[in-house]
Order: sequence, then structure tokens, then C-alpha cells
Amino acid sequence: MSQTTSRVLQLLGLLQSRRVWSGPELAERLGVTARSVRRDVERLRDLGYPVHASTGHGGGYQLGAGAALPPLLLDSDEAVAMAVCLRLAAGGSVAGVGEAALRALTKLDQVMPSRLRSQVAAVHDATVTLTRDAESPVDPEILMTLARACRDREHVAVDYVDRAGAATSRRLEPYQLVTTGRRWYLLAYDRDREDWRSLRLDRMAQVQAKGSTFTAREAPDAAAYVRRAITTSPYRYVARVRYHAAKEVMAQHFSPTTVTIEDDGPGTCVVVTGADDPEALVLYLAMPGVAFEVLEPDEVADGARSMSALLAEAVRR
Repeated sequence: MSQTTSRVLQLLGLLQSRRVWSGPELAERLGVTARSVRRDVERLRDLGYPVHASTGHGGGYQLGAGAALPPLLLDSDEAVAMAVCLRLAAGGSVAGVGEAALRALTKLDQVMPSRLRSQVAAVHDATVTLTRDAESPVDPEILMTLARACRDREHVAVDYVDRAGAATSRRLEPYQLVTTGRRWYLLAYDRDREDWRSLRLDRMAQVQAKGSTFTAREAPDAAAYVRRAITTSPYRYVARVRYHAAKEVMAQHFSPTTVTIEDDGPGTCVVVTGADDPEALVLYLAMPGVAFEVLEPDEVADGARSMSALLAEAVRR
């Protein structure tokens, strides 16, 4: 790195550490003349950093907000603190934060020295977070390994326990991570089964990046695939139910991780969801208190009749 480039980066670090710097203060810190400071400020502006200059009492150089976010310079302590916070955010339950935190963490991890990675791991291992989603925790190293593999199109091998409790070994081409706020899922192409799969991260162990890369296939929409997988495919009975209410109204009663909702004309919509017990499914569908009719299957319609008779008998008694 040239002396000039090093000095410009040092100047950027100073501007990011304090709101306003006077020209003489910067010149003293950098060991250069005020003219050199002005030239370095122009170099930062050419790189897209909005450096404002003002005169008079309290004036000086100030790093402003631009139309785009330029790179930040972090010292070691700041990088460790940011990585720890991003790990916590990636596993948290704030809607919309988990995926963004994971993307930022993946970028930071790519340039972080190994000595700082070990510090981040040590802080994270010594931290316990109480959240409402603790029933399905995800190992942060698994999360990071899969995020890097998705980014780099790298083969991975994992040990996986499916919903029935069967342990298998999977050879995967990982494409995208999806979070529902409660759990993390991986959309991947299973090389042995020659098909796409949606896999829960909390059921994974021994996740290993193999070093070899793959050519990207035409992949399904990750969010739609995972939503369909977790709302219907695990269950014995999948019901289609027409509600006499608009899609927007029913979306307030059901979680998007448990049902899919389709438009069905003015004032109606169709909800698709599943369960292993048809009568329990009927009770779940009745909870919003909105009139509905079971379109399919017959087992769920029969469950609605038996539950209706049971509830009617309870009222008569």
C-alpha cells in the first residue's frame, strides 16, 4: 500500500470517529500540511465519500451522509463488536432483521482476520440469549458455513435428522437461506436424491464445506418453496378452505409460516394448510371466527361435521 493511500485511509478513519475535525487538527494527526489534507479530502470525494467543509468558528471537515453507503473502516474492537451483534441479530426474532444481519455478517467474515474470528467465537460462546424461539436454536458456525457456501457456490456435506427422526447424510448444493423469524431453512439441491430440498438448520450437524464448487442451476423461488414445504408437505392432510373474507383480512389471523392464502374473487379467499389430525385442523381453521367451507379433502370435511356435532351437543347440555 502506498504512503498516500495509507494516509487517505487514516484520514477516513479519523472522519468516521468524530463529527467535525478542523484542518490543522487533521494535519497534525496525519503529519502533513494543510494542503495535503485538502488533496486527500478531494481523493475521498472522488471515491464517493461526501466530505463537507465549513469555515468560521466550529467549522472544519465533516463526513456526511450520501446517496449510497460507502465502505466503513473498523478497528479490531469495533469489528469484533459488530460481528457479535450481527450474530445475535441473525438468530433473533425481529422481523426482517435476520437475513440482513446474515448478509452483513457474511461480508464482514470474508475480510476478518482469523485472530478476530476467534475473539468473536469466544464472546458468542460465552453469551446466552433468552428468546421466545429457543426451541430451535441454530449453531452460528453452521449458519456462517452455509452462508459462505451459498455465496461461493460450494458443495457441502451435512448430517441431517428428518421429521421422522431418521438420520441421513446429505451431499448438497446450497442456494439460499430463508428465515421465518422462528427457524432457519436452507434451499438446496440434493445431489443423491437429484431434487430440491428444504432443510431445517437446527436439524443439521457436522456441516462441512467441501472446497469444490458447482455450476448454478435454475432454482425455484426460495421463499415460496420453503413456505409450501412447511405449510403442506410435512402433513398427512392438506386442506383447501374458502373463507368469506378478503385475503388481507385472513392474513391478519394466520402466520405466513403456517398457511398460504390465495385470492378467490371479491370478498373471498382460499387458505391452504395441513395437519396430521383432521379434527384438530378444523379447530385451527375455525379460530379466526370467519365463515368458511372445506373444499378438500373429504377427511377434513368429515372432521368438520363431527366437530360440529360435538359442539352442538355441548351447547344442548
